[in-house]
Amino acid sequence: MADIGIQKKTALTYDDALARLPDLLKAEGFGVLTRIDVKETLKAKIGVDFRRYQILGACNPQLAHQALSRIAEIGVMLPCNVVVYEADDGKATVIAVDPMQTLAAARPELASIAAEVQGRLRRVVEKLP
Repeated sequence: MADIGIQKKTALTYDDALARLPDLLKAEGFGVLTRIDVKETLKAKIGVDFRRYQILGACNPQLAHQALSRIAEIGVMLPCNVVVYEADDGKATVIAVDPMQTLAAARPELASIAAEVQGRLRRVVEKLP
């Protein structure tokens, strides 16, 4: 089975990975628009304990504008999610959405934009130790 997204098991702790990601994303033209603490949300909403897990909603405004200008409905697939969770060994796993699996799969005419986003997100993930 193929991986979902662009994945890396890092040598970083969960806190260190979360601290580094905003600057790595910024270097590739992304800002973090949203941050969802899944552990906290699941505890508050349904009373369950879950591993430390956050979803960052990252956006590259220029590339988002290009995609939205071509297909207004593509906004349902934005922003680009980047997940950080604490694995059983205490290290962080980071997964970025692969827009070739989402945007380009849904709308092949967006493949060139999806490929650009994929390359940028791949560089972000690869820069994590």
